[in-house]
Amino acid sequence: MTTRPRVYVTRRLPEAALAIVRQACELRLWDEEAIAVPRATLLREIADADGLLSLLTDRIDAGLLDAAPRLRAVATVAVGYDNVDVPALSARRVLLTNTPGVLTETTADLAWALMMAGARRLVEGQRLISAGQWTSWSPMFMVGQDVHGATLGIVGAGRIGSAVARRAQGFAMRIAYHNRRPAPELEAATGARHQPLDQLLAESDFIVVLVPLSAETRGMFGTREFALMKPDATFVNVSRGPVVDEAALYAALRAGRPGYAALDVFEREPIGADHPLLTLPNVIAVPHIGSATVATRTRMATVAATNLVAALTGQPVPHPVNPEAW
Repeated sequence: MTTRPRVYVTRRLPEAALAIVRQACELRLWDEEAIAVPRATLLREIADADGLLSLLTDRIDAGLLDAAPRLRAVATVAVGYDNVDVPALSARRVLLTNTPGVLTETTADLAWALMMAGARRLVEGQRLISAGQWTSWSPMFMVGQDVHGATLGIVGAGRIGSAVARRAQGFAMRIAYHNRRPAPELEAATGARHQPLDQLLAESDFIVVLVPLSAETRGMFGTREFALMKPDATFVNVSRGPVVDEAALYAALRAGRPGYAALDVFEREPIGADHPLLTLPNVIAVPHIGSATVATRTRMATVAATNLVAALTGQPVPHPVNPEAW
């Protein structure tokens, strides 16, 4: 009788995803929703694992591989994989899979929610009411910025950036984008213009960052870049926290350029309640919820589970990151 592959799952996931794994594999689970698996526990549990179903909170590196001599595949419930040492996996012929395309529209929705909340100072207004500081209506009380007819600058014109641009058409926005390469399909569909980064930062009323984290993009937004922005610009980051120098952003916001920041991601997560950015009235901060809808998170988990089971049972793998390792 053939032994079923052994899989370790690093967090409680939707049952639909766990059922896919259970049907084909022996499953062990870190049965917590809000607490990441301790490193020591993870290294112990994967000692005899053939597969790992993991999250972006789990560091997948050479040390983990040393503890898992049987490991053949790692499936991450995410699109990005900056927490994974891909060359180390490839060197040991361990396949990595991810979940591209699943969260595109949902993350674009959140980018727009943050952009509009910043433009109209929604969180600031709610805090003001809660503090009992709304005393009267007046013509220039809590005025913000118009979104319709404004200029939107998208940094990173991949799937999510393109989805953000499509939504901007309904607001009659002028759309600019910066990308490593021009995106002619995006330009044809939305009228977007490819621009050098400095020009985009100087001309945009709203700047939405959607680049992957890499050596090239780490610290991409610092003192120089913020100084190029308009005083009333809204800066939105829904990509990865380390693309922004948070100390530089704090200083820039205090100096009034840009005027607002709306952030879903941070250099260190969870961000501390005592972080200087959270003291500023012109900052909106949410806890990395770009893909956080029931439907999307369930779909991400089931896609990751399907990837892993396919890899461990000799079927075609839908979303390999390093197919050369296989």
